[in-house]
Amino acid sequence: MFAGLWLPLWGFGALVEELREGEAFFFDAPLLQFAHGLAHAGLDRMFLLVSRLGYGQGVVPLDVVLVLALAWRRRMREGLFAGLALAGSALLNLLAKHAFARPRPDLWLSIAPETTYSFPSGHAMGSMTLGAVAILLAWRTRWRWPVAVVAGVFVLLVGLSRVYLGVHYPSDILAGWAAACAWTVACYGLVFSGRRPWQAGTSPAG
Repeated sequence: MFAGLWLPLWGFGALVEELREGEAFFFDAPLLQFAHGLAHAGLDRMFLLVSRLGYGQGVVPLDVVLVLALAWRRRMREGLFAGLALAGSALLNLLAKHAFARPRPDLWLSIAPETTYSFPSGHAMGSMTLGAVAILLAWRTRWRWPVAVVAGVFVLLVGLSRVYLGVHYPSDILAGWAAACAWTVACYGLVFSGRRPWQAGTSPAG
């Protein structure tokens, strides 16, 4: 509960407080400049692909497939959890972007420019929500660690792609990850009445 809910909430709140005060995050510009210094054609292609998979061409279709698959298998509670977490995360991200209205970075001309607001990152939040949902659903199965590793690598690559492309500050990525973790764990607690997938002798479908 602490690691999955309270710690991410604290992290998100700390980022929001700094943003509200108008202070620049000390790590944003150096990390963006470092990422830009690595740019070359091969990384351009890779991170453009990862960025596309991190939202409209990957995460969103997988969200829909996961919820429909759970419903088809009559795993209604799991389907409710996944649907609430995934759809709610997208809505929260949209509301947060307009609430904070942070402009995108403009340190260089991006090869994949964006025109919406920057904080928190929708790609980071969407990929983290999907990854967290998958991990929680798989936690009591033998697929727990393979799912966790694949989800972790994918989430990290999506976040890196947005910084590499210069369309998000690193603090946007951290905020998206923190908000997604807290939201997903809260949804799990709500749907499963406080039970956790790592509690022995319980089943998420129970």
